Amino acid sequence: MDFKNYIRVIPDFPQPGISFKDITTLLSDGEKYREAINELKKLVADLKIDLIAGPEARGFVVGAPLAYALGVGFVPIRKSGKLPYETIEVGYDLEYGKDTLAMHSDAIKPGQNVLIADDLLATGGTISTSVNLVKQLGGNIVGTAFLIELSELNGREKLDGIDVFSLMTY
Repeated sequence: MDFKNYIRVIPDFPQPGISFKDITTLLSDGEKYREAINELKKLVADLKIDLIAGPEARGFVVGAPLAYALGVGFVPIRKSGKLPYETIEVGYDLEYGKDTLAMHSDAIKPGQNVLIADDLLATGGTISTSVNLVKQLGGNIVGTAFLIELSELNGREKLDGIDVFSLMTY
């Protein structure tokens, strides 16, 4: 199945020169959404996964159903200040500033195998920060999974040899 047929591309959003890949058109089609999650499940089926971690917000709509499909737990990675319990945090640079991601300090037990899932791999900033959080808690990164990879932005390079599984590449 060519899932690109279900992605809306919006030129010049959020700024001129950017070609935004809108996954909401895929998500709103229940059958295609389920097929996309099932295809991601096939891509990572041979990995030994204990947990899936996903950064907010779109990492939730990929990671949580993938965790459900695989029968493993899901760990949310949130912006600073959004989690109610004790957290660990890592800051990272954005194109126009800085941000911080957080995870509960007890979300991952040392030695657990973690797959990080998100909607899109672009420059790799969010995902490399997510990898850092998981590793701080002693988790083993077994791979990363995405609906979309923007190959020209070289996000894989920030992942230091971690396996990348993507349904679509632009």
